[in-house]
Amino acid sequence: MIVLYLVALLISLTGMVVLDRRFKLFFWRDARRAGIVLAAGVLFFLVWDFFGVGLGIFFRGETEFMTGLLIAPEVPIEEVFFLTLLCYLTMNLYGALTRSTEVTA
Repeated sequence: MIVLYLVALLISLTGMVVLDRRFKLFFWRDARRAGIVLAAGVLFFLVWDFFGVGLGIFFRGETEFMTGLLIAPEVPIEEVFFLTLLCYLTMNLYGALTRSTEVTA
């Protein structure tokens, strides 16, 4: 069992945290609001995945780089970390864009 994909996701998430802290993009602006937004985004996409799996649209890819641990049929544990990264990246991007408009306005 190789966990390279999970490690890559965790390193990327760490990068998001570092950027967020350095530039006060989202969590360091309002941690409560950011936590709610992040949880809602991850939950939304997990439900989306469950529906996609249930309808036979989404399938788990087989690769040696994943742990093989599943949180549901066809939904690997890495999916939760990927969705967290996706949502956090979007939150940081939003924070950066709104911050740049505040500076120029």
